Amino acid sequence: MDKRNADSPPRPSKMFSRSKLFRTKSLDQCLSDSELPEYQLKRVLGPFQLILFGIGAIIGAGIFATIGTAAAGDAYRPGAGPALMLSFVITAVVCSFTALCYAEFTSIVPISGSAYTYSYATLGEIIAWIIGWDLIIEYAVGNIAVAISWANYFKTFLKGFNIHVPDWLSMDYRTAAKIVDADGVKIVFRDAPHIFGVPIIFNILAVGIVAFITLILVWGIRESARFNAIMVGIKIIVLTFFIIIGFFWVQPSNWTPFAPNGWAGISAGAAIVFFAYIGFDAVSTVAEETRNPKRDLPIGIIGSLLICTIFYIVVSAVFTGLISYPDLKLKLATEQAEPLTMALQHAAPNLGWAVGIVAFGSVIAHTAVLLIFQMGQPRIFFSMSRDGLLPKTFSQVHKRFRTPYKATILTGVFVAVFAAVASIDEMVDLTNIGTLFAFILVCSGIIVLRKREPDRPRPFKVPSGWTWSAILFAAVGVVVIFIVPATFPVKIIILALTAAFFATFRNILFPLLGVLSCLYLIFYLPPTSWLRFAAWLNVGFLIYVAYGAIHSRMMSTDMKKHSPEHLAYTARLGVVLLLVGNAMLFLTRGFDLFQMAYKKMTDLSGWSRFAAAMTQTFQAGKWTEMSWFLVIPLVLNTLVLCPLIVRRAARAGGFSKKDKETRAAGNTAIIVAILSLIYLAIVIF
Repeated sequence: MDKRNADSPPRPSKMFSRSKLFRTKSLDQCLSDSELPEYQLKRVLGPFQLILFGIGAIIGAGIFATIGTAAAGDAYRPGAGPALMLSFVITAVVCSFTALCYAEFTSIVPISGSAYTYSYATLGEIIAWIIGWDLIIEYAVGNIAVAISWANYFKTFLKGFNIHVPDWLSMDYRTAAKIVDADGVKIVFRDAPHIFGVPIIFNILAVGIVAFITLILVWGIRESARFNAIMVGIKIIVLTFFIIIGFFWVQPSNWTPFAPNGWAGISAGAAIVFFAYIGFDAVSTVAEETRNPKRDLPIGIIGSLLICTIFYIVVSAVFTGLISYPDLKLKLATEQAEPLTMALQHAAPNLGWAVGIVAFGSVIAHTAVLLIFQMGQPRIFFSMSRDGLLPKTFSQVHKRFRTPYKATILTGVFVAVFAAVASIDEMVDLTNIGTLFAFILVCSGIIVLRKREPDRPRPFKVPSGWTWSAILFAAVGVVVIFIVPATFPVKIIILALTAAFFATFRNILFPLLGVLSCLYLIFYLPPTSWLRFAAWLNVGFLIYVAYGAIHSRMMSTDMKKHSPEHLAYTARLGVVLLLVGNAMLFLTRGFDLFQMAYKKMTDLSGWSRFAAAMTQTFQAGKWTEMSWFLVIPLVLNTLVLCPLIVRRAARAGGFSKKDKETRAAGNTAIIVAILSLIYLAIVIF
């Protein structure tokens, strides 16, 4: 007999807590939710429009802006040189694995929300929240960078018509602070109007284009599709124009040496040009506005990726043929310019009219990417709000246009505000690692779904089995035998291990290779981007514990909202995410310090270099240096998340002797808060 008082809080078991933490939303429930009248969107898109959406999202800032850095390299990464063509192939292979997984998911779950919805159905609510929060990096934060880049190119384009936009109306404070004259006077600060002695500097061009795109999207999906179709057509014409004109000025001698920095340069180039492929997954966000999503979405995703890959390889071949690797490296080190137009000017200085056409295409390309990403983000918010993880405002549909208008407007405001004042540098690295992390979870979701629901009908299925394993093994064999620099016995060992791996995992080979290849590209990203990503996730953990875990529709089916049982669960969940978040912050900060120390020790090599870098990493002085991406999330966890956990544990009666788990959660939060305050005091003061 249970001797507890009837009013005393229940004592959930550990198994109960874990099952709630990773509870999933059934695929059938995902589909039924989308059919509710108040959430229905207008279904008007077909396969051709979806392919155009994919091309519109993919071809943009990546091919027009990052191709130069990928070929020439920068201070932190070697360049691929003419082997940039191989870099595009590698990244295309990585994205194709993920694209196939997206295609299978979209055929099974034709619901708005992209990777968020897929993760909810396979990996659990907490993983779904993480990926939904992560997708904000790809869409909204990425669009901030695209809007800033668009403003720069549009400003340059207007100069061709003798229209000059003042610098103080077209950049941010940090960029303006770097522009000085011979006497060290900050020119933009000097020329800008002042209010109470403070210079007024903001990027009105970026704000303007975001506002325009937001109005188009609120108007309706059909109108957005027409606008996108026009821009995609212009982009393809301009890239084709670049290929045709550039072909006549290509010098084959510029392709020698083909790979000046070897495999390291090719791999680094692949990680950089990954930006050029971000966007094909945006097709899945309009699933609920597609007439036949189970058939058309896979066509849209795979078709757009294939078309863009062909364009990229040809463009990179022409680009590297127009300008040699040494000249490209020298030019990018001394000036800021669009790589494609710069290459044309270098090869044929008299082709000013052609340069202008390519510059116009760059503006259109950026506009198309802004349109697709501004369309994708509100629909992810829409799905998360429908599940109760975000306020209902984000899932309200306009009665006339049948678009998620409030989510669209709020997304536009968010992007416009930060695009007005932010620097593009911090946004780029965050977008890259966030997108790769999303791809990893999508591929993992397919693996889980194959085990959990093997008999569910799949209109499209990721290739698997002996035949495809043999085809991939043959491709790997060619690479190992003819390209990999190793002795014959080593090559035999590599092929034997590869054969065993492919045979063992033949039924999940493509999604597994998707996970591994994404991790491969993440390895070549700057370590600072890892810390920024950890900081972003910590903010997401805080919002989930404060709102999502309380209002989740899945949660409401299991327990009464704000009941002692509910509060106890969210307190325990909060402390788990607190510990995970803090661990991520310090681990990524440690990796950042290690990488910086390792790069400086050029006089050492091998184990000696590694050991010396590790020794320097663990020096106390390094950890007391200010790092805002460590300090800010740590402050939020200490001053907001910890008190929230303690308060819920107390309201649930968790500090009584009867509920040891909740009491432990509250006490852990107190200890973490005290230790964090001590550390923050040392760093700040």
